[in-house]
Amino acid sequence: MTKGFEHGLFTMDRRRMLALGLAATLAPLAARAQTLTPPVATGSGPVRGIAGEGYSAFLGLRYAAPPTGALRFMPPAPPVPWKEPVSAAAYGAPPVQMYARPSGEASSALGRSLYPVFPHARETREGREDCLFLNVWTPAPDAKKRPVMVWLHGGGHVYGSGSWPSYDGANLARRRDVVVVTLNHRLNAFGYLNLASAMGETYAKSASVGLLDIVAALEWVRANIEAFGGDPSNVTLFGESGGGGKVSALMAIPAAKGLFHKAMVQSGAGLRAIPADKAAESAALVLTELGVAKGDTAALNALPAAQIITACYAVQARTPGSLSFGPVLDGVVLPRNPFDPDAPAQSADIPLVIGTNKDEMTLFLASSPWFGTLTEAQLVERADQIAGARAPALLAALREARPGYSPTYLLAALMSETAMVADSYREADRKAAQAAPVFMYRLDWETPIADGVFKTPHTLDIPLAFDNIETARVFVGPGPEPQILADQMSAAWAAFARNGDPSTPKLPWPRYDPVRRATAVFNVESRIVHDPDPKVRAALMA
Repeated sequence: MTKGFEHGLFTMDRRRMLALGLAATLAPLAARAQTLTPPVATGSGPVRGIAGEGYSAFLGLRYAAPPTGALRFMPPAPPVPWKEPVSAAAYGAPPVQMYARPSGEASSALGRSLYPVFPHARETREGREDCLFLNVWTPAPDAKKRPVMVWLHGGGHVYGSGSWPSYDGANLARRRDVVVVTLNHRLNAFGYLNLASAMGETYAKSASVGLLDIVAALEWVRANIEAFGGDPSNVTLFGESGGGGKVSALMAIPAAKGLFHKAMVQSGAGLRAIPADKAAESAALVLTELGVAKGDTAALNALPAAQIITACYAVQARTPGSLSFGPVLDGVVLPRNPFDPDAPAQSADIPLVIGTNKDEMTLFLASSPWFGTLTEAQLVERADQIAGARAPALLAALREARPGYSPTYLLAALMSETAMVADSYREADRKAAQAAPVFMYRLDWETPIADGVFKTPHTLDIPLAFDNIETARVFVGPGPEPQILADQMSAAWAAFARNGDPSTPKLPWPRYDPVRRATAVFNVESRIVHDPDPKVRAALMA
């Protein structure tokens, strides 16, 4: 693929793709605005959602007080209750975002064409500190106790929300008879800034307030989901990318014990948390950039949110790699690494589904100037930089496992394996040492958009698992194949939520163990493969 041809892939049919995606995104929203449900009682007050065809949606439900003013960087507090029915017909504000580009704009025409699926720019504009809202989709707010599926969004712990089009829970709820919950929580500095050293004991939990927001949302589910037709004793926590890392962390957080009963980690294994001292160093750099003195909490709380994010960008630009946000091993909220050196005992009884996509990294690499033009010599050089002594064996194994891959795609595969697949194996192996079952999967189906430039990229599993094909046509492409995959994956996800086993009549799915390594490989014709690509795995884990 020449560079010129590659550029053509990024621009071809952009208007058609964008229009298709926007139409699919906006049409269900317009339909929902027609009828409100009767009031449903919650512990904070009554709410009225949207009555859809075969489901009801309750959007923008406040599960905690606004974390602003004196509550900034503090654990979530209960919301102020209300008496009159509140409309739940629109999403709440997304969290303050820290997307890779301060403007929130995509860096390529192809990236911009995918905006209906990945609305970074809109959420960067609309992000607010007052963001602690969740959304519920249910077949009916009745007395039927359905499995509850609580979704944690991706975004590397710094951007995203529970209201992306791919996360719409209507289809999953009505077609699979489950209750779906998505949520917002604090991100980036607002969710993970370790201020304990700089601001004192009052801020002992500041590095984990983003995770404590999720705990508060799960507590809301336990207290209220029965009124929406859900079963609080059958809650599955699932998430992708950073959301998978959050699921992994919550399996080791004592405050979350008993709030969920099954777990799914999609392309986001989380073995280790950020050390507390490194997180404190990051916080110190941000405070210095802001000109806030140690112990001056009043000055810190008085700053506009945008100024704090601007300071984070400045620190990143000046000292790359010095600033990282995510679960912190603070010894208070998170007392141990989630899955290192072993699986946490507190979640030994929680079944786990874990897996990845075949070509994860293409989503991040496809707009790079070298993508499609990489030479063999450049491949070997970059592979050595990434994988070190493992590079020759890993490249040889990948050449055998992916015989048609060019140097560009071999490098993307190597990066995918080292960045995401390896830790998924480690998390699965460590969890398999406990009593509860583990189930492994890999998505192999390739999206045809832009002449197949992405193959099987990061996030492709999301619209398939949520059964949101029409909303995501701009990403999954035309034709019947995406729906075939969605039928399979959403059925398996719902089966796991229902009974802890993702097996379906079309795809019996045996549990994973470190010897046979049974893996569900999803494609138009899905199948179980024992130890797929064993030479790749052996080289990867050497």
